[in-house]
Amino acid sequence: MPETRIPSFVHQRNRLSEGQQHAWDRWWGTWGGEVADTTELVADRPLVLEIGPGMGEATAAMAAAAPEVAHVAVEVFEPGLAKLLMLRAELGLQNLRLLRGDAWDLLERAVPEGSLEGVRVFFPDPWPKRRHHKRRLVRPEFVELVASRLRVGGWLHLATDWQHYADQMLRVCDAVASTGSLVRDPAMDPWLPRPDSRPLTKFEQRAVREGREIRDLRYLRQ
Repeated sequence: MPETRIPSFVHQRNRLSEGQQHAWDRWWGTWGGEVADTTELVADRPLVLEIGPGMGEATAAMAAAAPEVAHVAVEVFEPGLAKLLMLRAELGLQNLRLLRGDAWDLLERAVPEGSLEGVRVFFPDPWPKRRHHKRRLVRPEFVELVASRLRVGGWLHLATDWQHYADQMLRVCDAVASTGSLVRDPAMDPWLPRPDSRPLTKFEQRAVREGREIRDLRYLRQ
């Protein structure tokens, strides 16, 4: 990782439950891998990268709904990866691979330009304290990197339950769009109505109960 880049996450080793440990021991070697060991991310079908799938509930549902698409989920949180392994097995998913590590590093080193059908970043860490805003993932250099990895017509879909972060996402993506590499999804006005393709999770339901509006944004590669 370049010294000038401030990481958007703090990686702490988290203890796995008994079930998660069993899933890890049984399936990680087959369905999972390390970003550091990934030399090139390619697929024989449209490829969608999800950054930060959390506990994997929505990720598994989206992979099940689109078997014609190759789904790759990259995460640093081991319990979430272990839970996603369990869901992959439960649903019999053949089109989902998991990677552990820094998504930014993966995009820079192992994702060819123009190779991705789409990139999902749903509910990234909002780093709500002002002094931590510099750690937020969605910043100009990140969006520019994502845009370069999308095929023409490919998409970047963002969602957050923090209004301040949503405003930042909109600002940053519009700035990159002004260079000609991206364009707003025509359905944005300025936010995207929640698409049916993004499953409603328990996390999102809780955010709504707590009074936080969910903001979706989607941009297309030109």
